[in-house]
Amino acid sequence: MSTGKNDTVALVVSFLVTAGLVGAGLWFFRHLLPGSQQTQTPAPTGQIDPNQVGSGSLGTAPDPTQNPGALKLDTSLPNPNVLTMDGSVTIVAIVKQLQIAYGLVNPSLPTTYGIPDGRPNGTNAGIQNLINDRVWIAASSRPLKSEELQRGLQGIPIARDALAIAVGVNNPYQGSLTMQQLKDIFQGRITNWADVGGPNQAIKVYNRSRDSGTHTFFQDAVLLGQAFAPDGPNFITARQDETTPLLRALGRDGITYSTITQIANQKTIRLVPVEGVLPTDQDAVRQGRYPISRVVYLVVKTRTAPVVQQFIETALSSQGQQSIQRAGFIPIQ
Repeated sequence: MSTGKNDTVALVVSFLVTAGLVGAGLWFFRHLLPGSQQTQTPAPTGQIDPNQVGSGSLGTAPDPTQNPGALKLDTSLPNPNVLTMDGSVTIVAIVKQLQIAYGLVNPSLPTTYGIPDGRPNGTNAGIQNLINDRVWIAASSRPLKSEELQRGLQGIPIARDALAIAVGVNNPYQGSLTMQQLKDIFQGRITNWADVGGPNQAIKVYNRSRDSGTHTFFQDAVLLGQAFAPDGPNFITARQDETTPLLRALGRDGITYSTITQIANQKTIRLVPVEGVLPTDQDAVRQGRYPISRVVYLVVKTRTAPVVQQFIETALSSQGQQSIQRAGFIPIQ
């Protein structure tokens, strides 16, 4: 009996040794022989990482051979007679500056921003007009959504921006808001200025239009993707993506938000610090110490015309980035 047990143990040990040798051999052939390594191909995103744009000189467009997330366009479509664009209202100053810069590169091709009458329709509508082939480029104040990426769009970061919180210049509130307080105000949980250290008066919230990319970004960054408070006597959502009417309505009790470049020099409003920091501090925006900052994009279809790529290259060039800085935005770094 003991002999049979010993034979069984020996058989098991022999089997395990053999299996180990076979496994090691398979590992060797897969991983160590030349050409045998298996690589994972990253899934295409269509969204270029802002930290990858402009590494080194901004004088040329990113090199896709050195940068997997860089610009990859099929420019096989014929050039249009007019380079049409639509999109964000909040970065209209950037687009106007880039139109001027591009006019020096290609003076024979006219450019337009906003359809049908030269008035931009906001990020969301602009991207939809791009999808529907009504324009060649959309300017976006938010990253692309997954469903937009699936439609063959690509977002190219061109600048950095910060969202500012504004109250009327005569509003008695003089404090700083935390991100949680801001979230609670725009979700209707804080409804009186006394709850954040101000006077005992109701807070009137003026929210941007749902067509606005700034509306979408604020919802994602501040509300963490949750819903705004419903409209009511003290919560008003604008119907059109316009900033001036919101600022005019603020009075002594209102609050709203906008890109800093649109309201930094307005005399009728005052900026509210967030977490003790003002969005006018560009170093704080670059370093992420100001909590409501973002990257803005030019959005194109991956199959497009050569002049579209030329316009993007102009935006990423040193001249284009200087134009963006003149518009009050922070060049992409």
